[in-house]
Amino acid sequence: MAPVRLRRLNRWLVEDMLEDLAGLYAESRATAPGEAYRCPGRQNFLNRLTTDMRRPGFAMVIGETDRLMGCAFGFPARGDGSWWFGLDGVLPRSIDQLTPTDRVFAFGDILIRPHLQDRGLARRVQERLLTDHQASLGAALVDRADRATSAAFRSWGWLDVGELRRPAGPTRFRALVLPVGERTTARLEGLVTMPGGGGPGGP
Repeated sequence: MAPVRLRRLNRWLVEDMLEDLAGLYAESRATAPGEAYRCPGRQNFLNRLTTDMRRPGFAMVIGETDRLMGCAFGFPARGDGSWWFGLDGVLPRSIDQLTPTDRVFAFGDILIRPHLQDRGLARRVQERLLTDHQASLGAALVDRADRATSAAFRSWGWLDVGELRRPAGPTRFRALVLPVGERTTARLEGLVTMPGGGGPGGP
């Protein structure tokens, strides 16, 4: 297989790829037989993406060969701490201290084509976004019922902060963070759930 190239897209380039991105979402979020949870459909994904594209600082990084292999997108989280509204319990102090510095990048999603030979692509696209924005921390919300996606994020190095629910909707999310650099990781160790383990955020 040809090497996967990374490319950063602005919102206008993303608009030209919406159908390809929706196809990637459908393939990467396909539910295995027997699973009770069903991921929202293509249109729901496109609605979320369109909303995120309007946010200040929106960016996307894609991985491609002769076709789209994966992507990650998001925007800088606001420094007022509103990203964490609805979190059960207390936000770890190290995260609370980072939030006002505008160095937290909120991921809308990370999508990787199934059975891809380049197993490091997820880490590459997320690290590219974080580096480009000089972020110290990535943040993401995953539906609590979507265990497969939560497991994928943890395998990519994400840590579990706890459970969160937005006031406008009934869905409960797992709040996940991805520290950048040894110093940030060391500050979070012991305060959040490490990949594959228990802890304050739960399994």
